[in-house]
Amino acid sequence: MDTITLMASTLTGSPSDMRHLASALGTAVSFVGWVMDQWLWLTLAVLLLYGVSGWIARRLADRATSRRMAVELVPSRRFDPSPEEIFRYGAQLSRAAVAGPWWTPRRAKAVRIRMRADGSRPLSYRVEGPASAVHLLRTTPYGAVRCEKSAPVVRDKRRLFTIRAQFALHGGAGARLREVPLVPDPLQPLVDAVADLRADLGDLAEVCLDLQPAPRWQLKTRRWQVIQAARQAERREARRATRWMFQDAREAEDSVAYQLSRLLTPHREARESYLPRRMAMPLAPRRVDREQALGKLTEDAHLVRVQLMVRCSSNTVGRAERRMRQIHAALDVFAARTRFAWMGRLWGPIRVGPDRLPWRKVFDHRWRTGQMRPPRTNWVHFEELAGLLKPPTAHCRLPLMPHDVPTFRLGNPELLLQGWHRAADGRWRLLATREQETLFEVAIGKAGGGKTERALCQAVGLAHAGHGLLYVDPHGDSWRRAAPFLAHEEIMGRIARIDLAVTGLRARLGCWNPLGMDRGQREHEVVAAVSDAYASALGWNDITAPRAITIATKAVQALVAVNEAACRARMAACQATIFHIRPLLTDPVFRGAVVGALDEEQAAWWRTSFAAIPADALPTVLNPLDRLASNPVTRAMLGSPVGAYNIRAAMDRRMVVWICPAGNGPTDRLLVALLVRDLLRAGLSRRDLDERQRVPFRAYLDELISLDGAADSSIAEILEQLRKFRVRVHGMTQLLQRLSGAVRGSLLQNSSTLSTTTGSLEAIRCITNEWGDQVDAVEVTELDRYHHYISLTVDGRRVGPLQMRGPSCTRPSADWHVPAMCRP
Repeated sequence: MDTITLMASTLTGSPSDMRHLASALGTAVSFVGWVMDQWLWLTLAVLLLYGVSGWIARRLADRATSRRMAVELVPSRRFDPSPEEIFRYGAQLSRAAVAGPWWTPRRAKAVRIRMRADGSRPLSYRVEGPASAVHLLRTTPYGAVRCEKSAPVVRDKRRLFTIRAQFALHGGAGARLREVPLVPDPLQPLVDAVADLRADLGDLAEVCLDLQPAPRWQLKTRRWQVIQAARQAERREARRATRWMFQDAREAEDSVAYQLSRLLTPHREARESYLPRRMAMPLAPRRVDREQALGKLTEDAHLVRVQLMVRCSSNTVGRAERRMRQIHAALDVFAARTRFAWMGRLWGPIRVGPDRLPWRKVFDHRWRTGQMRPPRTNWVHFEELAGLLKPPTAHCRLPLMPHDVPTFRLGNPELLLQGWHRAADGRWRLLATREQETLFEVAIGKAGGGKTERALCQAVGLAHAGHGLLYVDPHGDSWRRAAPFLAHEEIMGRIARIDLAVTGLRARLGCWNPLGMDRGQREHEVVAAVSDAYASALGWNDITAPRAITIATKAVQALVAVNEAACRARMAACQATIFHIRPLLTDPVFRGAVVGALDEEQAAWWRTSFAAIPADALPTVLNPLDRLASNPVTRAMLGSPVGAYNIRAAMDRRMVVWICPAGNGPTDRLLVALLVRDLLRAGLSRRDLDERQRVPFRAYLDELISLDGAADSSIAEILEQLRKFRVRVHGMTQLLQRLSGAVRGSLLQNSSTLSTTTGSLEAIRCITNEWGDQVDAVEVTELDRYHHYISLTVDGRRVGPLQMRGPSCTRPSADWHVPAMCRP
């Protein structure tokens, strides 16, 4: 009743109230008229205000993004993050994005993940963000990742052809991307897409992923849009279903069957059964399930907006376009109900989008500054981007870049040949390691697999580069294969060959006196070398044969002292040899003459201790010498007082020494033991040279099993001690497990290069175990001939294991044979 009275009084109120109402209506009408008269100026004022505010916001955003910093994440070879670590890093980046000053516009509050490949590195992983978030950017939850500060990439050198693309999520508004497993690495398709980039052609590919926490008001707006779209879809579906229902009812009543049934029905029954058409009720739209419609937009936590941009460049026409298509295909690994799609429209050969004016300028500005204006559909959770929130892991196969391993050049003294490797673009490249850091090599594999062939090619390359080397081959076949490649004037003068398998009486043979003192040898070093070689070849030690070791050592010591006196008297041709140990121990007259030349301390042992040794103890020492003397070849080599063989001089003069023992019997093992021990003595004697004057020298020990049986302790000491004296060793064997524990441990511990060809599983696992789980031993057993897996040391880091094809010393018709082994 009061309401009715109030309305009545308003309509039929007092004159003063009516005047106030008329005045208000007049003011409103006048204002509307003024707005209609001045609409142009008002529009211009609004546009000007909008432009000024936009200009200010852009200036502030540019100022904020100019203070950005960048860090590069360098993962270790064993980097294998867990999903929880990836999630924590995403949350950390989300926090770093809003760490800027309070006046920073929303578009500048972002963190950029930049994945870059330019042909020099497989895929670098950088994170760029506000400088105020340095404490967040320089720390990661990844334990096997190293953060290195780097300058943000602002401008690259100009390329002739550049393709730009921006990607938006196409599909359901709340649909999720595919949950990609971490094994294999989700970045593998992207790495494969940029694996064949070539720096010499100016190739460059970059993928930038910008992250920004979800603004609440924009998220609410987006939710409202999604709900409204879902409701509209349900209404359209309800109207469509209603139309079909009406149409079905009309078609049923208008059908011939229905009319015939009425005609055939009696009149009374037809009249009684006649009913007028009833209007069908329209179907009501179904209720929209909020959570189902919103999907991933339901929860605010860990929801971010993303801006995905890609740019590919090259100086060669067509390569940038092909690279962009490959990267687009690589992003399909994340596709499910929603996917990353290239923004823009394609009309025939013309594409309208970020790569065309005027959008190109906007794209380049965002690319340069890291500012965000993502499509309204680009909302994702951290779990959807897990594959992009980390650098490449241990489960990612990274291609070999040209700068990772040098390319071999014949005659370059700084490079050591390794083998052929096929790059991602299908081109073969002859790899090499740096000579100064390739200290020891280990090669195993079955007979004929290619390990000896690769060593021969290395030796030939070293000889042509001016290096010195020693090649010990118990079989002797290596010299016949290598000789045609060494038949050059500048090399032949440096070659020294000792073939102990000669049969003719007129064959020439090099001589060597292990006890000789005519070349400035140190007396105690010669005594130790010969005595230790003797004991090593015969398996003596202080427990099993103490008396034999003592007798042999004293005999060698006495003869070396005599040789020292002969050299001082300039009578080097009168030196004793190793075969004079027999008359020294059995001939009293000869022994008396030798003892007379010794000092009192040494002579006292011969007069007292030796006299107490029974005669049956001497054959233990004399029998190996008798076997050496029975062979005319070894007797001729070791029986000369003055010999030409001097491994120390060969080291210093860069000579190419080839030694071919006759076999693997006890006699040959003693000779090999003397040679190997002398190599150790010569290497240790280089301590009298300045480190800069020690020229590199390499020893190739083929069929290491045979050599290890004669000089296991000497080989182990060479591997452990001669690195400082620039003597490097290459060991080749069929079965690593047949080597002695000392030699096997020293080889694996100090090796710069490990390689294996095909063979038995048990033998191959000795090498693959050193590589962890990176190479399957079964896969190695299926390699073709001359193919092998190898790990290299380049610039202080391990590269590989890589599958390579070893070079081959095939003999062509040309005089210059070496280039033939350098052909793929």
